[in-house]
Amino acid sequence: MHNYDQRHIPFSIQLLLSFILLAAFFFAAIIFGAAETTIREVWLAVSSQVKTDKIVMIREIRVPRVLAAMLVGAGLSVAGAVMQGVTRNPLADPSLLGLTAGANAALALTIALIPGANYFSIMIACFIGSGIGTLLVVGIGSAKRGGFSPLRIVLAGAAVSAFLYAVADGIGLYFRISKDVSMWSAGGIIGTTWSQLQVIAPFIIGGIVIALLLSRQLTILSLDEEVAIGLGQNINRIKGVLFAIVVMLAGASVALVGNLAFLGLMVPHIVRAIVGKDYRHVLPMSAVVGAMFMVFADTLGRNLNAPFETSVTAIVAIMGLPFFLFIVRKGGKAFS
Repeated sequence: MHNYDQRHIPFSIQLLLSFILLAAFFFAAIIFGAAETTIREVWLAVSSQVKTDKIVMIREIRVPRVLAAMLVGAGLSVAGAVMQGVTRNPLADPSLLGLTAGANAALALTIALIPGANYFSIMIACFIGSGIGTLLVVGIGSAKRGGFSPLRIVLAGAAVSAFLYAVADGIGLYFRISKDVSMWSAGGIIGTTWSQLQVIAPFIIGGIVIALLLSRQLTILSLDEEVAIGLGQNINRIKGVLFAIVVMLAGASVALVGNLAFLGLMVPHIVRAIVGKDYRHVLPMSAVVGAMFMVFADTLGRNLNAPFETSVTAIVAIMGLPFFLFIVRKGGKAFS
């Protein structure tokens, strides 16, 4: 039997090192940008009540933006890992399986019908849209006898995503709000505020915590459903809760940054190469590595052509597409 837990370094040490690296990425992201800042100014912004122009800029613009990047990276990475485990599909990712497209369509509808909707309302709409996207994909993917296979669910996801993106575009054109919708869906965390973080953070952190509590069940489910049933697991209930977590994480992330493809696909694969296939290790490490990856991508976007912004969606897609093609070529049939 294959040993899924072959590691030379204990997991606790790996996780500690990843947190240290994340802290380094966090401070680098705050220091580097269009406006030059020093380590001392960053320290004063974090640890004191001093108010200068640069310190206020760090405290009110850069820190919430970097924290938002961390939350979105962690949330989408955990969502991708959970989806890959539940569906036993190495190509599963919230953006590929209709979740972000559903959230985007719901976002467009909310902006069109309720122009004055607050941030909380938009986020709830994204949750509902993600849920509808998930139900459509799972329903279509499992309509044929034998349930859904990895290939069938990816094809269903592609079709549903195309349809829901077309719905969002149609709403934008009909109600003449295409610019507003595209500003949301372009994928960026420009202008993230502390009040937005206060709304979004509990949902993403809560979703990740619940996923961690179910990591043992997810590990068994990812290997064999019959074994899970034999061990007394109610797999339908567990799948329902896990899909609800994915919807919550994807909906909250889309509400904050728009459509971000491939992040939830890449990170879990990278993490499994480091820590093995036990989801008690995959999920926490995915959260940390995903946060790190997103902070890196956003910092790169801010500094590539400063003072102009490069879309973080474009940066992640440029890195993610070759990775997706590699997984299709090397591992696409591994979980069939």
